[in-house]
Amino acid sequence: MHSQLSSSREKYLLLTLAGIQFVHILDFMIMMPLGPILMEALGIDTHQFGLLVASYSFSAAVSGLLGATFVDRFERKRLLLIVFALFGLATLACGVAPGYATLLVARGVAGAFGGVMGALIQTIVGDAIPFARRARASGVIATAFSVSTVAGVPLSLWLANHFQWRAPFIFIALLSLLIIVAGFLILPEINQHLSKEKRAHPFSAMFEVLRDTNHLKALIYSSLIIFSGFTIIPFITVYAVGTVGIAAQDIPMVYLFGGAATLFTARRIGHWADRRGKVEVYRLIALAALLPLLVVTHIGPVPLWGWLICTTAFFILVSGRMIPAMAIITSAAQPRLRGTFMSINGTVQSLTMGLATTLAGFIVTQNDAGQIDGYRGVGYVAVTANILAILFVSRIVMHDRPATVPK
Repeated sequence: MHSQLSSSREKYLLLTLAGIQFVHILDFMIMMPLGPILMEALGIDTHQFGLLVASYSFSAAVSGLLGATFVDRFERKRLLLIVFALFGLATLACGVAPGYATLLVARGVAGAFGGVMGALIQTIVGDAIPFARRARASGVIATAFSVSTVAGVPLSLWLANHFQWRAPFIFIALLSLLIIVAGFLILPEINQHLSKEKRAHPFSAMFEVLRDTNHLKALIYSSLIIFSGFTIIPFITVYAVGTVGIAAQDIPMVYLFGGAATLFTARRIGHWADRRGKVEVYRLIALAALLPLLVVTHIGPVPLWGWLICTTAFFILVSGRMIPAMAIITSAAQPRLRGTFMSINGTVQSLTMGLATTLAGFIVTQNDAGQIDGYRGVGYVAVTANILAILFVSRIVMHDRPATVPK
C-alpha cells in the first residue's frame, strides 16, 4: 500500500481522514466548553456533568474492544464510512434529546461508534503511510484538533448561545453527511491486511495482540498519556468561569487562541519528530508540558490575557505530546495486527478518559459561590501520570522502522 499511493493521493487521503477526525474530535470536545450552559439548562451538578462526558468514553471503550474482533476482517474504507454514518446519526440524536437522561444515552451511542472510528483512522495511517513519514501524517491528522478548537468550538458555542445547546450537535451531524460524500469519492480501498486464512474464532486476533508484551507496553504508555490530560480537560471551562473569573462569552477566545497556536505547531512537531526521533521529541514536549499542567490547575483570578497565555501553552504542549506519541503507538503494533491493536488501544484510551473524567468529577466540587474546589489535586494526579509516561516510553519497540530512520 505504501508504494501505491502517489504524493497527491496521499495528501488527499490525509486531508479526508483529518476531516473525519475533525468531526469526531469536535463532537467529543464540544461537551467541555458547553459545561456551564448544560449545567444551567439541564439543572445538573459537576458530578452529573462528569458522567455526561464519561458516558461517551466508557461506551467507546466497550465498542473499541468489540471492534478489535472484526476491524481486520473488512476493507478499511467501507468500514470507516459505515461507522462514520452511524456516528452522525447518533450525534443527531443528541441534538434532539428531550432531557438529561436521553442525552446521556445518546452520548453513549455516539461514543460506541466514535470508539471504532478513531481507531480506524489511526489504523489507516499506519497501513497507508511509510514509517519515515508517519509522524508527519499524524501531524496532519492532529491539525483536526487545531481546526476544531480554532473554528469548530467557537462556532458551536456561538450556535449554542444563539439557538440553544442542541444546535452544535445538529451542525456536527450535517457536517458528517458532507464528509461522508467526500470520503466515498476520495478514500482508496485498503485491503492488503486481509488474509485468506480464517481465524479460529473472532477473539483470536485480540488474544494474539494481548500476548505480545510490546503491545502491552504500548497500551500502558497510551493510557498514562491520556490520563494525564483528561483529569484536567473536562473541567477547564467550568474552572475558568467559576474560579479564574473568565466571562462565559469570552470562553470561545480560549479555544480560538489555543486552536490557532496548535494549527501552527502540529505539523511542525510532526516534521521535527520524523527528523529528530519520535521518542526524543516526545520526551522534550512532555517535560515542557509539566508547567502548563500545574499552572492551569493552580492559577487564581487573572485577566483574560493571562488565562489565554496559560491555556494556549496547555493546548500546544499537552496536545503536542500526542503527535510523536501516536506515531510511536501505531508503530509498536505488528503490521498484520495493526487494526486489532489500534482498536484495543482505542478501548484503553476511551476507558482511561472515562476513568480520569469520573475521578476528576469526584475530586472537583463547586461551592455555593460557584467556585471550583479540588482542581489542584487533579493537577498533581495529571503531573504524576505524565512523568510516568516519560519514563515508560523507552521500553517500547517500534516495528517497520528502517535502521537509518531515527527512533
